[in-house]
Amino acid sequence: MRPDGAGHYYPPMPTALVIRTAGTNCDEEMVRAFALAGADPALVHVDALIKDPAQIDRADLIGFPGGFSYGDDIASGRILAMRFRERLYPHLRDAAGRGVPMIGACNGFQVMVQAGLLPGPMPGHDWPSQPAAPTVALAANADARFVDTWTPITVEPGTACIWTRDLVDTDAASEELLVMPSAHGEGRFVASDSVIEDLEKTGRIALRYGDNFNGSCGAIAGICDATGRILGLMPHPERYLDWNRHPFATRLDSAARRGHTPGLRMFKNAVAAALADHAGV
Repeated sequence: MRPDGAGHYYPPMPTALVIRTAGTNCDEEMVRAFALAGADPALVHVDALIKDPAQIDRADLIGFPGGFSYGDDIASGRILAMRFRERLYPHLRDAAGRGVPMIGACNGFQVMVQAGLLPGPMPGHDWPSQPAAPTVALAANADARFVDTWTPITVEPGTACIWTRDLVDTDAASEELLVMPSAHGEGRFVASDSVIEDLEKTGRIALRYGDNFNGSCGAIAGICDATGRILGLMPHPERYLDWNRHPFATRLDSAARRGHTPGLRMFKNAVAAALADHAGV
């Protein structure tokens, strides 16, 4: 327990591990997101993590930020994903097995699907001892262009995702407020019809685009694992932590900006889940 200045005691802050490497450029935003949500974040380079993978074993939350890891050589996120598969997968698998909330935004999502963390095993199945072969991909946008835009999103009804829990029931749920910034050239979600059907049946589709600007199958913007604790999405919730980041913030009615932004709400949901784990709830 940690004391405050008045002698009151509170549960320990959950630790959040944010993993970066050469080319990562959204790491500080993700660190800030976890901090504002009530976690104690640590920014760690993947090389340091490979030398001391026990840091993953001690983490309560894990973040895979966006950017262009290793310059997106070969393919977006490919090199970093291979490093995770070859050097860190057992520790990430164990973290997933004990229910550690994880998030990968944009490049982080691309990494997670190639590293074997998403979409994860079917409900009731254990995580495999070796990384699973990817069953989904983030391909080049339909118009073959890099797109930097704010896009409306919808939370999938019945999703298992803890990160998006109650998001549509908050003051930030109106169509003009439930938007996210996206910036990618390879964000088009691609999977076979059978895989998408399985994702839908098991509640592993978390978010869809309201405009499907990149041509994703089923307008899918984000997916989670069967427990709902591991989320990957192409939009950047960590870039929408303050109301003044909204694309037309100055024209928003002040009453519409009550409470937390959708981006911050997502991180608060995950931190709350980690705190509940500490409390044994």
